[in-house]
Amino acid sequence: MKYTTSGVCSREIEFEVVDGKLHGVRYLGGCNGNLQGVGALVEGMEIHEAITRLKGIKCGMKGTSCPDQLATALEQYLASQNA
Repeated sequence: MKYTTSGVCSREIEFEVVDGKLHGVRYLGGCNGNLQGVGALVEGMEIHEAITRLKGIKCGMKGTSCPDQLATALEQYLASQNA
């Protein structure tokens, strides 16, 4: 899935879901090293667990962050699966 971010330095997040687990999380733009770290940390993680851990993280004075945007993307993914 591709998700266009909002309110952060990265422009897009790509990820795959296999058997309810995250794989291949990649950010386009943003802080490359930090975002590679986020991708590595959530690799193989169950979607609901990733949402719980990442939702609500803020970057400075912004109301969101790249990890929070991933949580939003995952919520959107789940909603599309239940539609």
